[in-house]
Amino acid sequence: MKKVLITGITGFVGKHLASHLLAQNTYKVVGTYRSESGLGTLGDIKEQITLKQLDLHDAEAVESLILSEKPDYIFHLAAQASSAKSFSIPVETLTNNIISEFSLLDTLRKHSLQHIRVLIISTGEIYGIVKAEDVPVDEDTPFRPATPYAVSKLAQDYLSLQYYLAYQLDIVRLRPFNHVGPGQREGFVVADFAKQIAEIEKGKKEPIIFVGNLEAKRDFTDVRDMVKAYALALQKGKAGEVYNIGSGKSYKIDDILQTLLSFSSKKITVTIDPARIRPVDVPEIRCDFQKFHTITGWEPAIVFEKTLQDVLDYWRGIV
Repeated sequence: MKKVLITGITGFVGKHLASHLLAQNTYKVVGTYRSESGLGTLGDIKEQITLKQLDLHDAEAVESLILSEKPDYIFHLAAQASSAKSFSIPVETLTNNIISEFSLLDTLRKHSLQHIRVLIISTGEIYGIVKAEDVPVDEDTPFRPATPYAVSKLAQDYLSLQYYLAYQLDIVRLRPFNHVGPGQREGFVVADFAKQIAEIEKGKKEPIIFVGNLEAKRDFTDVRDMVKAYALALQKGKAGEVYNIGSGKSYKIDDILQTLLSFSSKKITVTIDPARIRPVDVPEIRCDFQKFHTITGWEPAIVFEKTLQDVLDYWRGIV
C-alpha cells in the first residue's frame, strides 16, 4: 500500500482528496494540519488518517516529518487560498505560500529524495488579465497575475520547476481553475451566495443578498472532479510538466446567482456591496485542459447545477 502525504488536509480540497484516495483502498493517508479548529471538517474519515499538526514554515519539523513518514507521494495543498483576502494580507499570503513549499522541497533536495513524487498546486489565476484572443487559456498563455495570491502561486509554480531542473526532483505541476463544492468556506463567491441564501431561509438575516461583480465569467469545476484529476496527475503526469485543469466552460457570476436563487422559495433582493468589488477583476477566463485530457482521459463528470444545489444544501445544514 502506497503512503500519501497531504499538506493542508483539513482544507476544502484536502478533505475531498483524502476521501477519494481512501475510497480506493490502495493508499495510506498522512495529513498535516495547522490548527485543531479545522479537524472537524474531516468528519468520518478522520479515524482513517494519520494526522500531524505542523507549521510548514518550520523547516526542521518538515524534515522530521518527511524522514519519519517516508511518503511515496506528496500532495502539497497547504496555502492561503483566498484571492480576495490576499489584497488585505499580501505579505502573509506571499510568505506563507512560498516558504511552506520551500521547506518541503528543500528537505527532498537535502536528502536526495528523488523517488518521492510531488504534486504542486498552482492556479489558473496566474494567467490573470487574459486577453480575449487568449481564451481558452492553455499552458503557454502569458502570465498577468492580478492578485497577491496569484503572484504567490506563480512563485510556487516556478520554485517547483527550479527544483525539478536543478535537483531532478520528481515534481508535477498543476494549474487548476476555480474549485467549487460542498464544504467550501466563506470568501469564495458560490459559498458566499449559498450561505446568505441559507441564512435568509432560516430567518437569520434580512432577505437581501450582497454581491460583488456579477459580470465576470469564470471556469468552475466541482471539487470532487478536481481531486480525481489530482490523483491522475501523480499517476500519469510527466515530471517537470505543467497541466491546466478546469471545466472548459465559463459561467457568468450573475447566472450562478440566479440559479442558486431559483433553488429557494424566498423572495430575495440582490444588492451590490462595494466592499466585495476587487481592485482589479478579470472579465473572463476559461480553461483549455486538452494537454491533461490527452495523457489521462480526465474530464469533469458532475453537472454544474448539481454542484450548486449541493453547495446550497451544505450551507442549509450548518447555518
